[in-house]
Amino acid sequence: MGIGRFRVRTGVRDWAIAVGVAATLLLTGLSGQHSATGLDLLGYALLTAGGLALAAGPRAPVLVLAITGLCAVGYQAAGFDVPAVAYLFAVYAAMRAGHRAITVAASVTVLAALPLAALVSGLRDTGEAFAQARSALEIAWLIAAGAAGEALRQAERRADEAERTREETARRRADEERLHIARELHDSLTHQISVIKVQSEAAVHVARKRGEQVPEALLAIREAGREAARELRATLEALRDDDTTPPHGLDHIPELVERVGKSGLVATLTIEGHRHDVPAAVGRTAYRIVQESLTNIARHAAATTASVRIDYRPDALALRVDDDGRARPDTAPEPGIGLLGMRERITALGGHLRAAPRSEGGFTVQAELPVERASAS
Repeated sequence: MGIGRFRVRTGVRDWAIAVGVAATLLLTGLSGQHSATGLDLLGYALLTAGGLALAAGPRAPVLVLAITGLCAVGYQAAGFDVPAVAYLFAVYAAMRAGHRAITVAASVTVLAALPLAALVSGLRDTGEAFAQARSALEIAWLIAAGAAGEALRQAERRADEAERTREETARRRADEERLHIARELHDSLTHQISVIKVQSEAAVHVARKRGEQVPEALLAIREAGREAARELRATLEALRDDDTTPPHGLDHIPELVERVGKSGLVATLTIEGHRHDVPAAVGRTAYRIVQESLTNIARHAAATTASVRIDYRPDALALRVDDDGRARPDTAPEPGIGLLGMRERITALGGHLRAAPRSEGGFTVQAELPVERASAS
């Protein structure tokens, strides 16, 4: 929304400048001694067109440079001794966009063509023609416009590089901190949880071997140990996951669905749309959404079937995971860590998440991740 409003304001500003320059050129032309002949009408049209062409400057600076240059030469040939103000604006925009060689070549051409245009307009004295051409496009103003555009371009480039460096530094520090946390968790918790898990399973095994009744507390300890080990592995895997070595993506989802199906849950995968490459972050997030959804179904939903649907759209990747578990429309889902993690990943990519019970029973997770095809990497 903010970017859209910014673009609208920028477009209004460009048109305001273009209309202002066109009006100035037209008023300057009207102030001269001109009649309503066909040649004079052409001159007025060129004055107006040269100014209005500036509205397209940010999108097509080279084209605007050519149009304003031709218009300046044209209305000089029509007998209008009007400064080439629109062309100076076009030089500034082209230099700011980085088209230095083209701008210099075009300016040399315009400077050479203006005296010829002045001669065509009826001036017989060559010196007077050169003087009129010089007044139409002062070299000092031309150099100033080009220098201003180049200076602003360099400043913007340095600002972009500084911003990119800050982002890379912040990302590197975050990766280092994440790996540090992963090591600390691994060193401090993995051993203790493994001891609890092994000892509780051994105690259950011994009790059953002796024919004794296993205490409920011991069974709860064993199940808690198993759950803690699974959660710790998932947490360490997520912490070690980074953008440089993504462990999983869209290509791994079929394997994930097949593996879940072997646990007794009937899981199906449907892929729709024309398959295309997506950014690594989108593919990684899609895998995590499907993984977390299927894990929750297997652990908590008491479901017999689950369906995964992936829809490749031109500007987005849509995911949907449904189950036929015990969730009902009148029961609100508890926002666990897994659901919160999914929401954070999707929000970071500018996407949307919907996780709620279905009207026919069961639970659904729907996500839409925007995909910029041209910038996918």
